[in-house]
Amino acid sequence: MPVYVIVILLLMAMPTSLMAVTSANVKRSVDRVETPNKTAESLILPFAFSTETMGLNLGLGAMASGYFQDQMTVGATAFGGEISYGVGAGLWNFRLPGTDRLYFSIVGMEGYYPDQRAYATTRDEFHTSPLAGSNDSSPDDYIEANGSSNWWEMKLEFSLPFGATANKGMVNYETRNGLLISEPSGGDKWNPLTSGASVVLLRQFNRYQSFEQEERFLDGAVHAVELGLLYDNTDFPVNPSKGSKQYISVSHDAAWLESDHQWTFLEFDASKYYSFGESEHAYQRVLALNFWTGYSSSWAVEYNDEGKQRVANAPPYNEGASLGGFYRMRGYSQNRFHDKAAIYMTAEYRYTLKYNPVEGVKWLRFLKLDWFQLVPFIEAGRVAPEYTANALLNDLKYDGGVSLRSMMAGLVVRADVAVSEEGGSLWFMVDHPF
Repeated sequence: MPVYVIVILLLMAMPTSLMAVTSANVKRSVDRVETPNKTAESLILPFAFSTETMGLNLGLGAMASGYFQDQMTVGATAFGGEISYGVGAGLWNFRLPGTDRLYFSIVGMEGYYPDQRAYATTRDEFHTSPLAGSNDSSPDDYIEANGSSNWWEMKLEFSLPFGATANKGMVNYETRNGLLISEPSGGDKWNPLTSGASVVLLRQFNRYQSFEQEERFLDGAVHAVELGLLYDNTDFPVNPSKGSKQYISVSHDAAWLESDHQWTFLEFDASKYYSFGESEHAYQRVLALNFWTGYSSSWAVEYNDEGKQRVANAPPYNEGASLGGFYRMRGYSQNRFHDKAAIYMTAEYRYTLKYNPVEGVKWLRFLKLDWFQLVPFIEAGRVAPEYTANALLNDLKYDGGVSLRSMMAGLVVRADVAVSEEGGSLWFMVDHPF
């Protein structure tokens, strides 16, 4: 099969707090000793990409962090091609006036894309089994057409007054060569009252997507709310070398406004990091493990007289118990699998090189590139129509690959190549996947 190339166009404009796989994150500021007496960081970068479906696109991304408040970031990006276009902007981690622990973020993007693909069935029609996107479904069973893909969200995060944020709502980190040299915020012992940082999240998110087929026009919207709790007990959340973190949340769409389907989704995410220290050629050698699971309690299957089925009260294919894409099951297409329940496991070996070929190149210093990292990884996961061990642990899907990552202006940027039984994928993204 051909290699699918998905370019996340917020790559150089959007900070890690947006792109992180969990919605909540530790409030922080990062000071690089390479830029003394300057807490602010900025980056402007033109970019170009070409894919089989989108053709050649040109764009520009920009971000600025620490200018108004140490932890605050603003960013924007825009791109365009013959058919496709996208414009996005955001504000992250703005500490509300008169508070020390309450942070506000808002971000959105509007775009139009050729040959959008959805491994999904139409919601109002009955279909034969297996349904598109299910674990046993065909990789050729999808909807594809030109159309819009727009989204925006806003969130409030509250840093709880214990652990590393007992006295202040944010944590200050200091780095040299992109590595932590100040006191870690956690990692030695698991105790939320004395170690690590805990954050409560309230997020309201909105999605709209359309498919302009010749015979019909398909579209759908999401207007949902998420309530979550994060406990991050790692030493350095930007690039952890030890410790762990856990996140639990519930999301609900009450069929508000254009959204015409109610649904509820529960998820749990846990990560663990083991450091093997420095070596002759590496600053850090870290084994990173992640486990994620999700369950849609509202999901129901309806049957007609012919035995065909349709799903009611379920999250759309790109929300809920979904696998495939730039975070989970990277060897498969974006949102390739989805069902009532899901399980996912991965292991990465993060090898941070001492060799930095960009370090002595003067005209590239504006990138503020501190290190490169080589990361082989393996993944396993499965979606299922019920949440049982028998359903979730049999006939797992597998993939593996390698990632090249770098620390750039305080952000981790990655390029992942992954291979599965359905082909290969190349992903460009901001932040570690977990």
